[in-house]
Amino acid sequence: MSTAMNFGSKSFRPRAPDKGSFPLDHFGECKAFKEKFMKCLRENSYDNSKCRYQSKDYLECRMDNQLMAKEPMERLGFKDLIDTPPIKESKDSRP
Repeated sequence: MSTAMNFGSKSFRPRAPDKGSFPLDHFGECKAFKEKFMKCLRENSYDNSKCRYQSKDYLECRMDNQLMAKEPMERLGFKDLIDTPPIKESKDSRP
């Protein structure tokens, strides 16, 4: 009885992770940015369109610390926020 083992027919080729897959922030290098983003989401009923500056800052931190691949901010959907300072809300406008 022979065992058919075709080790040579296919070889394993490592590949880059899928887009959106990136290492966890084990050392907390971007924790402050993440916390600001999460706080903004909570304060705005999880409407992420109101937290785009915080999201941009968080992604920039991840790229600067090699926690994700460098991408132009335009490709990540932040073309309109580049070099534009965030608008500060007054304390009276909050509910």
